[in-house]
Amino acid sequence: MHEAHALSGIKPYLFADIDRKRAALVERGIDVISLGIGDPDMPTPERIVEAMVEAVRNPANHQYPDYAGSLAFRTAAASYMSRRFGVEVDPATEVLTLIGSKEGIAHLHTAFVDPGDYVLVPSIGYPVYVTGAVLQNAQTWAMPMTADNGFLADFTAVPDEVAKKAKIMFLGYPNNPTGAIATPEYFDAAINFCRQHDILLAHDNAYSDLTFDGYVAPSILERPGARDVCIEFFSLSKPFNMTGWRLGFACGSARAIAALGKVKNNLDSGQFTAVQEAGIVALTDCQDDVTAMCGVYARRRDLLVDALHAIGVECDSPKATIYVWAKVPAGETSESFATTLLEKAHVVVTPGSGYGADGEGYIRLSLTTPDDQLREAVRRMKGAMA
Repeated sequence: MHEAHALSGIKPYLFADIDRKRAALVERGIDVISLGIGDPDMPTPERIVEAMVEAVRNPANHQYPDYAGSLAFRTAAASYMSRRFGVEVDPATEVLTLIGSKEGIAHLHTAFVDPGDYVLVPSIGYPVYVTGAVLQNAQTWAMPMTADNGFLADFTAVPDEVAKKAKIMFLGYPNNPTGAIATPEYFDAAINFCRQHDILLAHDNAYSDLTFDGYVAPSILERPGARDVCIEFFSLSKPFNMTGWRLGFACGSARAIAALGKVKNNLDSGQFTAVQEAGIVALTDCQDDVTAMCGVYARRRDLLVDALHAIGVECDSPKATIYVWAKVPAGETSESFATTLLEKAHVVVTPGSGYGADGEGYIRLSLTTPDDQLREAVRRMKGAMA
C-alpha cells in the first residue's frame, strides 16, 4: 500500500509527541509535572454537566444531529456574539457548529484551497494552520512574528506573487502560543489586505474570554467590512473547561460558512445534539464560572512569571490566554532546553520551535496546573539549569 504523498510533509503532531515522552517517564515511575498541553485542570462547570446528563436521557437526541448543528445551539452562539461583542450574526446562515475549532480550521482548507495555492500562516502559530494546507497539497507562506513587532504577524511582508495565489490568511489573537494581543488598527489593516487580494481571513479566537488586568479581547467581526472577508472560530474548550467535549462554532461571512458547511456535510455527521444542549448552557449561563477561572489563571500567571524571573528566565506577563511565552537561556535551543527540563527536572514544556520558525528560542508554559505544582516545577527547573 502507498500512503498519500501529503502525509510525508507532516511531522508528528506536536502534542502527541510530548505525550509520548511524558508517558515513557511515567511508566518508569517518575513523577512528571506537565506545563505542556493547555488542558484545564479544573472540572467542567456543574451546570453544564447536569444539562448534558439530562440531554443524554432524551431519546430525541439519540438520532443523527443536524449537519450544521442544532438551530438552538447556533442561536445561542449568535446571542453570545451579540452580548459579548455587539456583533449580530444570522444563526441560520452565518453560524456553523463545529466538533471543536480544530476540526473546523482543518476543514476550512478543504473548502477553499486547491493544490498549489498558498495559505498565509503566522510564523508562530497553531500547527493545524499549516497541516491543513499540507493535506491539500498547498503551499504555506509564514508571516514574520517577532518580539519587536509585538508578535503581530506581518502580512505586509507577503510578496505580491504569493498574495495573488493565496486563498486563506490565518490569524489568532489573543495568540496561542505567545499570549500577544492585537489592536483594532491591526485588524483593520488585515481586513483591507485580504479585501485587496481577495483572500479569506480566518481568525482563531479560542482565547477571547480568558483575559486579565481589565483587558477585554475583541472579535474581528466588530471591525468595519470584516463580514465581507472574515470567518471567525470559537471554542468552548478553554473558557468552559470542555476540552474533551469537542464543541465550538464558526461565524462570519455567509459564503465562507456555506462552503465550510458543505465540506462538513460530506465528511462528518455533526456533533452529538446532547453536547450541543450542554453547550447552550455554557454560552448563556456560565459567565460567572469563566470570570472565576480567569481569576485563578491570573493568580497562576503572576506566580509563574515571578518565579521564572527569579531564576533568570525572561518572559512577559500576558494579558490573555493560559500560557506564558518565555525565552530559553543563552546557548540553548527550544528543543534542547525542553529536553533538559524533561530529562533533568521531569517538567514538560512545549518547545517554541514546534509552532514555527520564529518560535525558536522560546518555550511555552501552560497555566493549567495547580499552584503547588507550578511552584515545584519552577524549583525543579532552577535545579536543572544549575
